[in-house]
Amino acid sequence: MSARLGPRARVWGGFLLAAALLLGVAPAVLSDFRLNLLGKFLCLAMVAVGIGLAWGRGGMLTLGQGVFFGLGGYLMAMHLKLADAGPGGVPDFMLLYGDGTVPGWWEPFRSPVVTILAVLLLPAGLAALLGLAVFKRRVRGAYFAILSQALAAAFAILLIGQQKVTGGTNGLNGFRGFFGYDLSDPVNKRMLYYIAAVVLLLMVAAVRLLMRSRYGELLVAVRDQENRVRFLGYDPALVKVVAYTVAAAFAAIGGALFTPIVGIISPADVGVVPSIAFLVGVAIGGRATLLGPVLGAIGVSWAETSLSESFPSFWTYFQGALFIVVVAFLPNGLATLGQVWRRRRGGSGAGPGDSGDDAGDAVLRDAPRSDDHESGVHDPAVSGRHA
Repeated sequence: MSARLGPRARVWGGFLLAAALLLGVAPAVLSDFRLNLLGKFLCLAMVAVGIGLAWGRGGMLTLGQGVFFGLGGYLMAMHLKLADAGPGGVPDFMLLYGDGTVPGWWEPFRSPVVTILAVLLLPAGLAALLGLAVFKRRVRGAYFAILSQALAAAFAILLIGQQKVTGGTNGLNGFRGFFGYDLSDPVNKRMLYYIAAVVLLLMVAAVRLLMRSRYGELLVAVRDQENRVRFLGYDPALVKVVAYTVAAAFAAIGGALFTPIVGIISPADVGVVPSIAFLVGVAIGGRATLLGPVLGAIGVSWAETSLSESFPSFWTYFQGALFIVVVAFLPNGLATLGQVWRRRRGGSGAGPGDSGDDAGDAVLRDAPRSDDHESGVHDPAVSGRHA
């Protein structure tokens, strides 16, 4: 029993430490500028949490998360521009590029409630529809990655082409308020940081619960033995759709908070390159771990900002070298350094049931018998293998 509590205690201990650092230490030691920059990194880490679930646990190489990040960001930006314009007002860029009228589909976003619901539901609904269309046809691997990347490219091109309603290449910017709070006030900027930190912590906790649940074991089983899981009576497409939808919702929330924190959302934040950058951070941090995607996203973003300030032309080489080194020597990411060190010293690399690598075997071992599930099929060979 104590062996099983050990890894769990370490995970929640790390969670509490992260909460103390984000909510206590960082606001106390960082300037307003650096704290706002950290808030931006936390929004990017929200996307990474979802990618860790979909890619690290579900095996779906999501190269198009910029679409959902952008949807959340633009939906929030639409409300902020309409709020700045006042009741019945027209956003400034529409006076410059358009005919001075607000499109009918913009009008509902004058309401904060509609905006919040749209951020939560529209990207998730789109992901569910796309997931059903793709996974039901058993599209996976490189084909799914290419399809998702093409979607990100098409979305960025669409935003650029609709300058009258999206701001074109300039995007939407110049926000003055956030749900009634003045964004020029440093106190309100700090409030946004706290919101981002709490939301990120809640996302990590939610993913932890999913990973430890029966669904989490089933997701890993689908990743490793999709045909076997289908034979046992489950629908792998539905399992994947849930993870893909959760990842999309996390990305949309990150984009919605990114917009007021950074002060701009544009096609440059949602296209192919940002989508790949999301993935790089997750890969470097450790895609199959709980905190690896978060640490990787924050670390890579911080390194990019710091190095680009001093060496503007050097950062891209450093990023490529870091990615190559991690893939070559730590394929499971920097978050597994402790496991590698313990294995080299003769210790255990991971606690029982905590790595997730055995989850697929667990769900296959405990698969429902035919009398437990209307479409389940019991596989004696699998059970015998684990006897």
